[in-house]
Amino acid sequence: MTRHRKSQAEDPESDPEPDPEPEPDDEELSDIDGVESAAGHVDVGATVACPYCGAPNEIALDPSGGRRQDYVEDCQVCCQPWNVRIQYHRDGTADVQVDAADAD
Repeated sequence: MTRHRKSQAEDPESDPEPDPEPEPDDEELSDIDGVESAAGHVDVGATVACPYCGAPNEIALDPSGGRRQDYVEDCQVCCQPWNVRIQYHRDGTADVQVDAADAD
């Protein structure tokens, strides 16, 4: 983030702004209950293809569920169940994989 500070000549009575907080290190990037990114961006949605009918489906992602998630969701078109697997990375991006629920 770029900050513009007035020089003393522009505003002699103003106090200088405090320096912004330092960037968190790797240990501070994750939170036990969810996912947090130093960049401030976390994926909260994805488009996946149904493993049965191939239709594209928009699904919501919930970073508060943790870095690794496994759950069942139904296709919005053909209603067949899928196994959804999500892996969040430190930068807040998510890898999303869907497989036919009856493939296990």
